[in-house]
Amino acid sequence: MTVWGIITALFVGLIVGALGRLVVPGRQNMPMWLHMLIGVGAALLGTVVARALGIATATAGIDWMELLVQVVLAAIAVALVAGVGRRRHLSRY
Repeated sequence: MTVWGIITALFVGLIVGALGRLVVPGRQNMPMWLHMLIGVGAALLGTVVARALGIATATAGIDWMELLVQVVLAAIAVALVAGVGRRRHLSRY
């Protein structure tokens, strides 16, 4: 992964984090910066997964399959983190 690839993944990660928040149904009691951080992680991990599966270079221009993998990973991570936070919040009472 080149330096520009990492910078692009970070930028796309901010967008992927917001999309991950929109994909997960219900209300998440998480700050927006946490969604963005999850999105950056999902973007980096999604790029690695897409390259490992051989779908990262399947299209010219915007790689829609890689973006789909990133959004799905972000949605899963947001759902897990929101679920863990919800369980912790309920266990306090």
